[in-house]
Amino acid sequence: MTPSKPKTPIRRRPPGPLGRRVRREQRTIAAMFDVFCSDHHGAVNRAPGAGLCDDCTRLLRYAHQRLENCPFGEAKRVCNQCATHCYSETRRAQVREVMRYAGPRMMRRFPLLALMHLWDKRRGG
Repeated sequence: MTPSKPKTPIRRRPPGPLGRRVRREQRTIAAMFDVFCSDHHGAVNRAPGAGLCDDCTRLLRYAHQRLENCPFGEAKRVCNQCATHCYSETRRAQVREVMRYAGPRMMRRFPLLALMHLWDKRRGG
């Protein structure tokens, strides 16, 4: 019997207030939902995350919860570069659809958040 390779433990974020990075990720995903919902479900001229349809509101709440519980905390990578899948398979597909649609449109509607997200993606963290 060969000895099994020890697993590298995931460093969990200590409980407490969310850091700047996670809060910015939450604002970014809310802005993406704003773009997606306004273009697909007809609502216009809203603040990010406000006035979304019921389905988008539920999915956004789920995404925020997953960000709050991310085991990597402030050291997290952008979601598409992360080895840990936080979302359930069904919801992962839904969030991916939102991100793929809204991502290219973010620069026009939310340029600062888009630039910060691109910066995070480029630096790999």
